[in-house]
Amino acid sequence: MTPITGIVITLNEETRIGDCIDSLKTVCDEVIVVDSLSQDDTARVAKGKGATVLLQTYLGDGPQKAFGVPHASHDWILALDADERLDDDAILAIRRLPLDNPSVAYSFRRRNFCGSHWIKAAGFYPDEVVRLYNRTTSGYLPKKAHSSVEAPKVESTDAHIRHFTYENLSHWIQRIDQLSTRDAWAMKEKGISPSVFRPTLHALSAMIRKLVLKGGLLQGSDGLTVAMTTAFHAYMKYAKLNELHENERQT
Repeated sequence: MTPITGIVITLNEETRIGDCIDSLKTVCDEVIVVDSLSQDDTARVAKGKGATVLLQTYLGDGPQKAFGVPHASHDWILALDADERLDDDAILAIRRLPLDNPSVAYSFRRRNFCGSHWIKAAGFYPDEVVRLYNRTTSGYLPKKAHSSVEAPKVESTDAHIRHFTYENLSHWIQRIDQLSTRDAWAMKEKGISPSVFRPTLHALSAMIRKLVLKGGLLQGSDGLTVAMTTAFHAYMKYAKLNELHENERQT
């Protein structure tokens, strides 16, 4: 099997990083953890699992995920988040891949969970994501929020990654608060100006997309939950962008 380096970025993930590293080690020869100066035992747990730990102040989603790549011993990179695990079919698929064409990256179907509940509604499945790529031709875009792998060609494995997205509904709301703050800062750094109308317009657009275009209207409570939380996230990130600009004017 062609050697692969697994890379994970972390911030205060002491309870989850161990299982993530174990998952990566089923197909990877080495694991690199890029830690954003965690205040818990993330780094210690990762080192105890045999991972190489690099400490780096958070640079934004894409740059942080790219930070560990030059330190990898191998050209093939498998990127997971700390709350992701390879399903058995993904492990089998990766072991069977020839990995003889560096221009091809491989995507997986992500199964998103809230607690033990697998959410399939309103675009939450199959949620295709590229996770295996060759660094000589491909890599994460330098976007500070919601980055993705850019590759000359992408092939789907039709295999699965489990994504333990939210511990429960309360955690879901907490994550929206955290991510909307990050998104607002990223938009401000890109020079996006404030707008009274954008929060409402983007929230309505997100609601319509999830309920109608993604079929959430016909998918019961899960469909409605996804639509409502997506709209809330969209509203808050633009409202927080307005707040950032307002605070800057007052200083």
